[in-house]
Order: sequence, then C-alpha cells, then structure tokens
Amino acid sequence: MTQPTPRRLWKYLCGPLRLTAYFRGPGDGRGRPQIPAAVLVWALVVGQVLRECSFHGVEALVRSPARRALRVARGFGDDALAYFTERLDPGPTRTALAATVRRAKRNKAFSPSRWIGVAVDGTGAGHGQAAGCPLCHPVRDAKGQVTGSLHHFAMISVVGTGLALPFDVEPYGPGDSEYVAGQRLLQRAVGQVGRRFADYVVADGEFATAPFLHVAGDLGLRVVARLKDNLPTLLAAAEARFTTQPPTLTVEERGERIELWDADDFDPWERLRWTTVRVLRYRQHHPDGRVVEAYWLTDFPPARVGSRQLYRFAKSRWEIENQGFNDGKTRYGMEHIRHHHANSLLVGWLLTIFALTIERLYRLRYLHRGRHRPATAIEFLRMLRLSLCPPRPLDTS
Repeated sequence: MTQPTPRRLWKYLCGPLRLTAYFRGPGDGRGRPQIPAAVLVWALVVGQVLRECSFHGVEALVRSPARRALRVARGFGDDALAYFTERLDPGPTRTALAATVRRAKRNKAFSPSRWIGVAVDGTGAGHGQAAGCPLCHPVRDAKGQVTGSLHHFAMISVVGTGLALPFDVEPYGPGDSEYVAGQRLLQRAVGQVGRRFADYVVADGEFATAPFLHVAGDLGLRVVARLKDNLPTLLAAAEARFTTQPPTLTVEERGERIELWDADDFDPWERLRWTTVRVLRYRQHHPDGRVVEAYWLTDFPPARVGSRQLYRFAKSRWEIENQGFNDGKTRYGMEHIRHHHANSLLVGWLLTIFALTIERLYRLRYLHRGRHRPATAIEFLRMLRLSLCPPRPLDTS
C-alpha cells in the first residue's frame, strides 16, 4: 500500500474525484480577501481529516513546520477561519459532496451491493452555555429553567453498500423540526445526486407519516420506515396478526438467528395514498441471549424485494447512527462549536462530513487496491500524522 500523505490525498481529490474546481471556488463571500479561499478551505478539510476539530488546532498546524507537508501555502490565525466561515456560501460545498458520491458510484465504489440506500435522521450537537445564534435550541432543567443551548440538524447518508458516506446536512432552529428539515434535506439531496442514484430511503418512525412518504415517492424512492406508536392502528393490526402466526422465514446471519414475519396486505391510514402497506416484523436472537424486535413498513412489493433483503434494508438505518453521528462526534469533533455563528456552524458540519466521506473513499477504496488488508481509521490517521514530520538530516560527525 502506498504511504498516505496529505499531498497524495490532495492529488486524489483533484484526480479521481475531480474536485479542483470546488477548491478554487468554494463560495467565498468575503469582500476584500487577503488569504485565498482555496488555502483556507483546504486547510479546514485536511485539518478535519487529521481530526483537528478546532480553529486553534488548524492554526497550530499551518503555523508549524508541518505546513509544507500539508500543502498549505501560508499560515493564518483562527480569527481568519472564523471570518471566512461566517461568509462562506454552503451551496458549493453541498454540490461538491453530491458530486463526490456520484463520482464514487460511477467509479464502482458501491459495486459489491446491488442496492443503494440513503438514510435520513437527525441529531443534536454543539452544547453551549448561552444562546448565541438563530439555531440555538434552549435546554431546560427539570424546573423548566434554561440551562444552556443545543443545536440540531438532519443528515442524509449513503447506506446499505458497505460504505456509509454522509453527503448533506440541514440545520433547524426553534419553531422548526427534524421531520420538516428531513423533508427539505431529502428533496435537495435527491435533486443534486439525481433521482436514479438510490433505490430506497430508510428512516426512523418519526418520518413514517404520509407527507414524508409521499415526498419520497415523488422523488422516485421506495421507503423503509420504522413502525412505532405514532401509527397505533397499523401497529396494533400487525401485532395482532404476527403474534399468532409462525415466522414467514427464519435465517442465520453472522451467528444470529433472525425470525421474519412479512405481509403486504395491511390497510393504509386515511391520508396515505398507497393502495396497501407492507409490514415486516423481525426478531433478532443474539448469541448472548438478547432478543431485539422491531416492526417496519414499506412500499416495496414482495416480488421485487424478499423478506431477508428487506430486513437488511431496515438494519442499514443504523449506519447513519454508528458511522455517521457516532463517528462524527467521537472522532471528528462534530459536537464542537468552532465559532458560534449560524453559517459557521453549518459550514463546519458540512466540512466535517466532507472530510469523513473523502477519508473513507481514499482509505477503503483507493488505497485498498490489491489483496492487502485495508487500514483502519486510526492506522490511517497515524500514517498521515507521521508523514508530517520533516526528515531529520543524518548525523555524519
């Protein structure tokens, strides 16, 4: 395997991923810039890949002897990054992310899987002691007193392909909701990647409502959504039928026994324009004795997608949780407030998922050519950090 370095990562972005135009014009909104936008946005991206989640960390990198290895033309301060991200248009970054996952599909990055899914979900990130921007949601204690603030956004990610790639986020402030933001996000994201990019969208029970299902259908996507108490009539009908019947299918996957119940003749609720609703129930028996059970609804016909494949679609929802939010927060500083400004927060989240996506494509697809074991995320990070050390001259005395 070729030793990864920031310079080689840059060549990968400009070569196979064709992102040169984005870095030359990332949407700089400054009036009289003194530092080129390409320098700042690349420093933010490579800093994020190196898991420097603060502007102070990026400043330390570009003012250190490692700057030359980073391919950053000049040093600057954290205040320059704050000013820059306040005025950076998020549109070009969203377009670049969409182009990246489209290019990944074209380059057969998802070829091991026949199906491509997208997952939509929301999360909270960026705790603060006081409200400082329009995106701040008040956090209250048991007595109802405001004790701080929190920010929320919805995210969309490629799932079900063996390679989870988040590619857009949509923040929402007080008076808005994850459900409404998710609809905006899905419409914009599908508009950018194309209607034929994915086969289905998978979501939690909060999105199992007629408006969201109709939006997905109008975009050419099948839906796999969790069935919970927000649809009590359908859930009660599914429970009454499946609890008195043996499983439709029992399979073994990764040492676990999976029992599946599947029926496609449930009545839709009043506002849903589907002619019928298909419901899947699974009971997952873990080797340690734990049992996990869940209900899901879909408009996939059984003739196209069988019970076992539908179960895999449902389980792919956890990829946005584990490889999106969890990785983003624990490894890439998604929780960190770099600069408490609404646009700066949005740009920071977009550049975080941008770094996460290109790191996975570079590490798991580009570098993993051949039969060698792919580097883990922490191994890749260590190799990048070691490459920043300037070679020391030999002592010939």
